[in-house]
Amino acid sequence: MDGSTNSLDDVSGSSAEYPDRVFMMEGRLQAQEDEIMLLKSSLADALRRLRLHDQLIPLLKQQIIAVNPAASRVLNQVYCSDSFSSSRKLSSSSALDSHRHPATRARRNSEKLVKDPQEKTKKLLDKKAASSANLLNRSPSLESRTKDLIARAGSPGSRRGTQGQSIKMFIRGRPITMYVPSNIQNYEDLRMEPPVEKLELDWVYGYRGRDCRANLYLLSSGEAVYFIACVVVLYHINNRTQRHYRKHTDCVRCLTIHPDKVRVASGQTAGVDKDGKPLQPYVHIWDSSTLITLQQIGLGTFERGVGSVAFSFADAGAFLCVIDDSNEHMLSVWDCAKGTKHTEVKSTNEAVFAVEFNPSDSTNIITCGKSHIYFWTLSAGSLTKKQGIFGKYKKPKFIQCFVFSLTGDVLTGDSEGNILTWGKSPGDVKTLGKGAKETFQIMRQTRAHDGSVFTLCMLQGGALLSGGGKDRKIIRWSADLAPERECEIPEKFGAVRCITDVNGEELLVGTTRNAILRGTFSDGFVAIVQGHVDEMWGLATHPSQDVFLTCGHDRQVCVWNTAEHKLDWCTTLEEYGLCADFCPNGAVVSVGLSTGRWLVLDLQTKEVISDYTDGNEQLSVMRYSPDGSFLAVGSHDNFIYVYNVTECGRRYSRYGKCNGHSSFITHLDWSKDGKYIMSNSGDYEILYWDVAGGCKLLRNRYESKDREWASYTCVLGFHVMGVWLEGSDGTDINALCRSHSERVVAVADDFCKVHLFQYPCPKPKAPNHSYEGHGSHVTNVRFTHCDSHLLSMGGKDTCILQWEVKRAGTSDGGDRLHSASFTSSPEP
Repeated sequence: MDGSTNSLDDVSGSSAEYPDRVFMMEGRLQAQEDEIMLLKSSLADALRRLRLHDQLIPLLKQQIIAVNPAASRVLNQVYCSDSFSSSRKLSSSSALDSHRHPATRARRNSEKLVKDPQEKTKKLLDKKAASSANLLNRSPSLESRTKDLIARAGSPGSRRGTQGQSIKMFIRGRPITMYVPSNIQNYEDLRMEPPVEKLELDWVYGYRGRDCRANLYLLSSGEAVYFIACVVVLYHINNRTQRHYRKHTDCVRCLTIHPDKVRVASGQTAGVDKDGKPLQPYVHIWDSSTLITLQQIGLGTFERGVGSVAFSFADAGAFLCVIDDSNEHMLSVWDCAKGTKHTEVKSTNEAVFAVEFNPSDSTNIITCGKSHIYFWTLSAGSLTKKQGIFGKYKKPKFIQCFVFSLTGDVLTGDSEGNILTWGKSPGDVKTLGKGAKETFQIMRQTRAHDGSVFTLCMLQGGALLSGGGKDRKIIRWSADLAPERECEIPEKFGAVRCITDVNGEELLVGTTRNAILRGTFSDGFVAIVQGHVDEMWGLATHPSQDVFLTCGHDRQVCVWNTAEHKLDWCTTLEEYGLCADFCPNGAVVSVGLSTGRWLVLDLQTKEVISDYTDGNEQLSVMRYSPDGSFLAVGSHDNFIYVYNVTECGRRYSRYGKCNGHSSFITHLDWSKDGKYIMSNSGDYEILYWDVAGGCKLLRNRYESKDREWASYTCVLGFHVMGVWLEGSDGTDINALCRSHSERVVAVADDFCKVHLFQYPCPKPKAPNHSYEGHGSHVTNVRFTHCDSHLLSMGGKDTCILQWEVKRAGTSDGGDRLHSASFTSSPEP
């Protein structure tokens, strides 16, 4: 616990100081590693394809000669020239590759699991440059030239809608052949329309408490207001309903309430657009009753993001103070009614955690942060500051928070666990002479907590609440700072991040493990909002109930109820989970971990009933066959492990192993008859497997063009070609999921968006509905068992969004980011 508290202090101090250069260098390094591994994989694939062409050429020659004997001489000439040049290129490339990389098998064992906004900016630019270069330098393949020759010779295989019709798409310059199903007679005449269905935001799971402070307030409407990802949530604590403010274009970082308890100001980070260009951060002032934006403050003024905001109180909220995330942490004061800047000044190069106006004097402002507290005076349109003097007292590493007492004193909580009382002292005339000015000094030091004091809350009668980090305690103090009552929140919720008074007795508590608690000193506290605390990747929906499961890097496996909008249960594993799937009988669920282990959990007892290991690399996909008799496990060691499943999903025995991919497995699906598997890999390969025939690789992919699939989560395939944007590099789409009705397909992309396409969508630039709300790459999407809702999960934003699927005519035309929704949850 000591280490976790210290790390929280360090994160608080360093998050605003972390240099951009580190992010840029990490992005470049990751891009270079990806490029090297992709080149290795492409070389291995080229050698395999060349061997396959050598086997097919005699058959092709026989076909052509049978149709047109005169074409034989031309074919021999083309084949010989291509074989000679290809052999020279591949032999020299192989020699170079074997010199640099002794391993003969090309493997790519890293996946994009960390995506900070700065890294995404650089990586996207590198991706597009590489993609353009590969497209320009790639020559037509032997396969396409042979097909052209067959067409010129009069082969019936060249006619559309007949045997042999195929379409090519390119990712990073690599051609991927898609065979057109037999039921499509004319591919060019296919028309793509946006789906009739639309999405409406239904519920937001999670709260951002791990790295933000002072972000939980209670409105006069009885709603708690807080944020996660790009969404500000208004949650009615008694009615258990949610409303959502979604005007922000990137992650919300700070929040404050106007003195009228109706207006809200929220600030966001800068972020980047879809082309990797940095966006401008700003502050929105909005009406919490109507969710209408009243003012947009500071567009083009702030750098990187907005770290802290505060309304003035003495003049009924006429001014707004803002501190941005630039190196100098610029402090600016704005006229709320006009939306104009009143004044601006450099604050400090150290991290700044909080800013507030003096409630009785709007010309006095206080800021605190790493090793400082500043007292600012606003006069004649300019700001001047005085630093608080610690004198004989030990200077803490962080001043975490502060409040104003009813007597006008300033009380601060610091990383040493003390509450310091600050006051004005007259100038030391004896030492400094006649011109000595007054100073702000510590009047009293009160030992409060073991570890940091993360938050202070002033109650109406003058009493004070303090929340601790290491000790997880909430202490009530009298007006003269005598301890009166205390309680300790459960360890599983982390440290106390912020406290809000509900009615003098009842409290709302935000924690560092992204939970919001409700309770009293007498009765204790229960969680009303919970969420993950680290990056999430695993998502699965129950086959017959309104239940879904999530897992991620925080080692938590969480089971949620979509109808009641709550967490049913949660368990912590030894390693972090990356993928999961429910057995079709709904009794058990399998979870794939980061080390090659996978577990089977009983949904009733919540116990692990089976524990297996395949390889020593992370698992990326778990998928049961439609009847539940097989389980396929996709790994980063390039293999798919297939197990027989018996005893209602409680017993597993190895059936076989699919061996043929030259990169890690990313996605896989079973055919409806449970005999075949379609799989994608990290080098953009589509392979098909005959499981019933012993997990054999189907060499002729053309034979699988009419096969029907029980699910469709593979991101590469003819039926989902249209979801890819022009210039995509293969990692821009993290996941997709076809609805059970087979009407629509939902897509999770790398640019914080969820898309809805019609299914199938085999044409490029297919029209779609696009939805925002996530503040990080969207890692996964899944439809519920009856297609009534779609679940999407963000990576770094630790946010789960539940979308209601609406048909045309059943709502006000669907829901985009910039609209409001209202959702209720039944009483527990």
